[in-house]
Amino acid sequence: MTNSINRSQSAALFEEAKNYFPGGVNSPVRAFKSVSGPPLFIKKGDGCRIIDEDDNIYIDFCCSWGPLILGHNNDAIREFVTETVANGTSFGTPSRLGNELGKLIIENNRFIEKMRFVSSGTEAVMSAIRLARGVTGKNKVIKFEGCYHGHVDSLLVKAGSGLATFGVSTSAGIPPSFAAETLVLPLNDPDALEATLAQHADDIACIIIEPIPANNGLLLQEKSFLECLRLKCYKYGVLLIFDEVISGFRIGFEGAAGYYNIQPDIMTYGKIIGGGMPVGAYAASAEIMAHIAPEGAVYQAGTLSANPVAMAAGYAASKQLLAPDFYENMAKKTAKFVGSIQAHCDANGYEVSIPHIGSIFWIAFSKKRILAADQIEAASMEKFKILHHELLQSGIYLGPSGYEVGFVSAAHTEADLEEASTKIKTALDIVFN
Repeated sequence: MTNSINRSQSAALFEEAKNYFPGGVNSPVRAFKSVSGPPLFIKKGDGCRIIDEDDNIYIDFCCSWGPLILGHNNDAIREFVTETVANGTSFGTPSRLGNELGKLIIENNRFIEKMRFVSSGTEAVMSAIRLARGVTGKNKVIKFEGCYHGHVDSLLVKAGSGLATFGVSTSAGIPPSFAAETLVLPLNDPDALEATLAQHADDIACIIIEPIPANNGLLLQEKSFLECLRLKCYKYGVLLIFDEVISGFRIGFEGAAGYYNIQPDIMTYGKIIGGGMPVGAYAASAEIMAHIAPEGAVYQAGTLSANPVAMAAGYAASKQLLAPDFYENMAKKTAKFVGSIQAHCDANGYEVSIPHIGSIFWIAFSKKRILAADQIEAASMEKFKILHHELLQSGIYLGPSGYEVGFVSAAHTEADLEEASTKIKTALDIVFN
């Protein structure tokens, strides 16, 4: 690998952070455990670029792990947030802005009738699982290996994302009785699904899936498998939850449900809804949502839920996402960017494929189509480590794990993507030579 750029300020800050936070970070994957050097401490973002504490500038394809579909420091979001903050940050009461964002989302998403704002994707999933159990009166949950649904106790069973980075399949601190309520199935296996439902349907409240699994590689499923899930849930009286914390508002304003034209029973959202602020939501039909307190018996609350600052950011972001051809243009420029890199890899015989959908992409060190997490070779992460290092030297930032996907934002211009494409090709030449 080539010599490292100066990261002395980031390194010093990381050493200091270890005095305050476990491992020096507030979220595990940030620790750079699976790549080289200290984690970058970022002090500024603008457009598609971020600047670290050592004044290194990077074209950013992490985009705060997906939410920044409009790029960093978006003018409309910043201005509306600043205007809103001038009136206060949180009241613990309803606000007009909550109504306005809720109306905007529901009127432009034919798959939902009512929603509840929360403060994170994990909170949205936790609440959706509780809702499913409350509606059905049943206890067990089916999830799929390789799908990550936040750090909810009963779902940290063979989870992906940061846990996969550390090479473990679950977490300490979770009682076996919690994990026992979760049945973990392989993706893309209708026979295993049918067998499990046939045996346990009387005690299965819901099936939860990332319809576009994007936390442990980009495991693009066949539409037929998602349709099979929908039909089996109808057949066995089980609710279907689409975890759209990543895919929602990223693939299209209606998320994967709209992309595949499949109606889930409950959907969870996060990230992009907040325009960069901490926001999540869960949504369903009016009938199902009527089970939530204060209307129904399923309790869920949050002091900062729908706080005006987050609602302002979300509203300013969502209005831009509804611009004509926004998602079509995002998909086109992402496909062109990815296609250029893939053509270079193919021409040189590199074992690389870059699955992509909408503005999400993933660099996989394999020519095979990967549909399940166990098809990802752990040894390939050594190649990613070299790639990540080389890209940092040339001013390109990917998330610090080979299991994580990349994101293109509206702020990435054609020139930005051409520059990044050239640098990624050069870095891949170093990986394979």
